Amino acid sequence: MMFHPLMVVLTVLMADGDSIAPRPRTADEVVAGMLAHDSERQAMLHGYTANRRYVLENRGHHKRAEMVVRMMCREDGSKQFEVVSENGWGGARKHVFPRLLEAEVEAAHPDRRDRSRITPENYSFEMAGTECVRSRWAYVMAIEPKTANKYLIRGRIWVDANEYAIIRIEGVPAKNPSFWFKSVEFSHDYDKTGSFWFPTLDHSVTDVRIFGSTELTIEYLDYTPNVSSSK
Repeated sequence: MMFHPLMVVLTVLMADGDSIAPRPRTADEVVAGMLAHDSERQAMLHGYTANRRYVLENRGHHKRAEMVVRMMCREDGSKQFEVVSENGWGGARKHVFPRLLEAEVEAAHPDRRDRSRITPENYSFEMAGTECVRSRWAYVMAIEPKTANKYLIRGRIWVDANEYAIIRIEGVPAKNPSFWFKSVEFSHDYDKTGSFWFPTLDHSVTDVRIFGSTELTIEYLDYTPNVSSSK
């Protein structure tokens, strides 16, 4: 019998249970699974620490800046940042990076956190099918914000079909953050560390009037979940 590489690929795929597409579900079923599994994970997570690397680039003006920070997330979701190093474009280091950290601290405050969560209180959901993302099957849903506030987005989410964790988000802000921004597009990727799902990579492109297109990439590194609640 003649050897054909495709037969090897098909054999491996058939033997891999994760490669079998999940059965169809409604948007309501997937959202219910998301909420239930997220509640279980949050009950086990007592905060964590991690490192981040921010890279801001405006290729049209040949400007680039980097910042590395150490982040501590407390059990209540609030966050604290410590800048480890900075270099490059002075304007970004002086104005953009500090505002990014301030905005995240503000959004993560316990009184505001629920306003940005992907829940039925904030969004309408519409099933858009299934896709394989980084070798994991995921349900794809379009999300539409119920209010145009600065914490919400309009776009799509990919929800892991086995663990009901969000593994990717793509979209645009529900509300343009400034007149000076002609457009903002972004993607967020998540992956599993131990028993928990954390962000791994963010990428956004902002088209600013006069200034042009600016790209921001955030890498998330070295997650260390807290083993017990701090009292």
